Formats: sequence, structure tokens, C-alpha cells
Amino acid sequence: MFGVIVSGKLVQTDAQQVSENKFIFNIQDADNINHIVVFLTGQVPFPDGLGGAVYFCWPNPTSGSSWKFLGHISNSKPSAIFKITQLKSGRGGDVPVCTSHLFGQVDQSDQSHVAQIGISAEPLDQLLQQTPEIANTVTVDTFVEFSSKMHENLFNYSSSFAVSQSQMMPNPTETYVPMSTLRNWFQNFQRRLQQNPYFWRS
Repeated sequence: MFGVIVSGKLVQTDAQQVSENKFIFNIQDADNINHIVVFLTGQVPFPDGLGGAVYFCWPNPTSGSSWKFLGHISNSKPSAIFKITQLKSGRGGDVPVCTSHLFGQVDQSDQSHVAQIGISAEPLDQLLQQTPEIANTVTVDTFVEFSSKMHENLFNYSSSFAVSQSQMMPNPTETYVPMSTLRNWFQNFQRRLQQNPYFWRS
């Protein structure tokens, strides 16, 4: 049902089924891998309403290993490319890899530098609400920086037109907003953005 492509390697379709709805690919010699492609082979589609949550695990003998959510595939999105460079840390081998409640314990301790791709069949409506781990590690800092600069630009631009009440010229067609209102909005937005970069989604 599933396949994985890693640059410079043959296509893998040898997923190990570890439960009714969970599958694992072992990726040998994964040290220099930066991107992976996960896809449906087209032989067996997902049942209606289901998709595949895609996880990545890079073994780290010093800090332990955990599964990172990358994104999903589905019948309407049968393939996806994921950048995993930022998710790899430490060196693999030496310990059983990628142990967690997600896919159980799959002991690969006799192999070195083996990463794993996990696919879990889950309801599509739940998959669409999940935030990929890679987005958090790669793009959140850039997003927060952009948002902060944009708000600063808006505040500075608006401030350049500020006048005192004594300087205001009567104009019945204009609506005025106190600068204090804009300043409060700017400060509140910055504070909420620092607490949760995705607060604006709710």
C-alpha cells in the first residue's frame, strides 16, 4: 500500500506492519538524508474518511528517540515530500530505536544509523488539525519574525500620521482612531504571538 523514496536509494515498499493500522519503514544509512518522499502505491486505497499520518524517528542514544509528526497522505494527496534535516540530532545505533506508544518497540539495536518512517491510518478530520513537527522546527521562527516586523511596520507607518487634537482639521468624512488603541493592539498581538505562534487560528 505504501512506498518510500530516499535520494540515492531504491524505492522501498517493504513496510513492516506492527499493528492493524500502523506500519514502519527502516531507512538504512540515514545520516546524510535530507528529504524523503512517502506515497501510496495505488494498489490499495485508504478506506473512506481515513488518511495516513506520517512520522519520522531518528535514533539518539544520548537523549532518547521519539516520533515526530511530519504530515499526512491520503487518497486525494497520494504523495508528499518531507524535509527531515532539522529533525535529526545525535547519532543512531547502540540503543533500541524509536520506542514509544505510537508504534511500539521495534528493536534495531544491532544496526547503526537506521532511521524509521511510521505511517498510522487515522481519521482525516483529525489529521487536518495536527501541526507538523517540522513546521515548528523550521518555519515558526521565521513566521514569528515576519509577523513582528509587519506589526512594527504598521505601527510606525500609522504613527507617522499622528496629530494632536489641537492640530486636527475638522473633516466630517474622516474617522479617527486613538493611537493608544493601536498601541494596545500591537502590544497584545506581540504578547500572544510569543506565547503561541498559532493563536490566530482559533
